Amino acid sequence: MSNLKISPRALQVVHTSIQLFDTYGFHKAGIDFILQQTKIAKMTFYNNFQSKERFIEICMTVQKERLKQEVLAIIYSCQHLTAANKLREIYLLHADLNSPYHLLFKAIFEIEQLYPHAYQVVIEYREWLVQEILELLSGMEMSLLKPDVDLFLFMIDGAMVQLLSGFEVDRERLVEGFFGKKQKIKV
Repeated sequence: MSNLKISPRALQVVHTSIQLFDTYGFHKAGIDFILQQTKIAKMTFYNNFQSKERFIEICMTVQKERLKQEVLAIIYSCQHLTAANKLREIYLLHADLNSPYHLLFKAIFEIEQLYPHAYQVVIEYREWLVQEILELLSGMEMSLLKPDVDLFLFMIDGAMVQLLSGFEVDRERLVEGFFGKKQKIKV
């Protein structure tokens, strides 16, 4: 799916739909609602995307790739940051209702049963993120094991649940608490 080729108009429909899914969820933002908001014909939609599952899979892939680019920018473009600070920035990027991760997080709960191929895109992103964090930390003055990185991912998810529940989340304090528990991490 990484060699996704769609027309500029279809890509515009995908971007609009990503916003609709993010705002209304995957069940409330049905095809008819998407068609109404994007002003395209049903036949055009199905010619471009074949099915709702394929369409959601494309939307998840576009969102996943966008988020990957942001993570890679933190890892490789921010040379002045330590590994711990890069990890902090990755956490802050994800634990935010306005981030691209919000839709992927929402998808975990809303699409697994109905759209398993689209759900797999989200799982692939999470596995990729764990690997990127492990690579970031390998060979540096930080030593985290995979269970630690999994815990880091669960910490992101916990912050998202709190944010979605309307609770105040002190994201800085949470990430500092994670670093405080890891003796070998130099912040």
